[in-house]
Amino acid sequence: MEKEVIQKLNKTFEEAAYEQEGIGYWLASKLKILLGYTDWRNFLNTVEKAKLSCETIGQQVIDHFVDVSKMAKLGSGSERPVEDIMLTRFACYLIAQNGDTKKVQIAFAQSYFAIQTRKQEMLYS
Repeated sequence: MEKEVIQKLNKTFEEAAYEQEGIGYWLASKLKILLGYTDWRNFLNTVEKAKLSCETIGQQVIDHFVDVSKMAKLGSGSERPVEDIMLTRFACYLIAQNGDTKKVQIAFAQSYFAIQTRKQEMLYS
């Protein structure tokens, strides 16, 4: 992967992150786009595989994948609730590990979230 592509993807992933009470997280709706998925259902299949991986290694899914509802604007100017998922770095890492490895964005995300997750672990150990 070219250096320019890596720098652009890194910036994009950083800008998509949110922080609440010192904890970084991503919304699944944004991560879907970052990872190059166009279809929500296909992306949710990957999320479900990641949740299974989370359970398999003994982690609590609810600690890393939190269902949320947010308001989305409609064309008429009104709003309606839309389901989304708050994802920890670790959840994003698991999603990337279970994603379509033919996508450049997935290949980048696998290393990005592995590094970010490791940094977090080192800070708290």
